Amino acid sequence: MSDLEMMEFEVLELLQKNANDDYAKNTLAPWIAKTSLRMGHLYSDLGLISRKEMGRLMKNNFTALANIKPKDIRWKKFIYDSIGKTAPACATCKDITNCFQCSLAS
Repeated sequence: MSDLEMMEFEVLELLQKNANDDYAKNTLAPWIAKTSLRMGHLYSDLGLISRKEMGRLMKNNFTALANIKPKDIRWKKFIYDSIGKTAPACATCKDITNCFQCSLAS
C-alpha cells in the first residue's frame, strides 16, 4: 500500500468512526477521504462554495469531529492532524501563510 493509499485509508477510518449515520459513513466518508488527497483546499475540491459550507457539511454528518475541531484550524489540516499526518497538499500550498496553526508555516 502506498503512502497516499494509507493516508486515504486512515482518513476514511477516522471519518467512518465519527459518522452520524450510514450515509455519512458509506457515502460521504469515502468521498471526503479520497478528495482530501487533492492539492487544493478541501472545501473547494469537494465542490463546496465556502469554508462555512464545509463546516455545515461536517457538523451535519460528523458532529463529534465538528465539536472538537478548533475554530482556527481548517478542516483538511484538522483531519490530517487527527491521524498524525501532514496532508499531501501542505508541502506545495500557496496559501500556507494563511493556514492557521500550520507547522509548515513556521
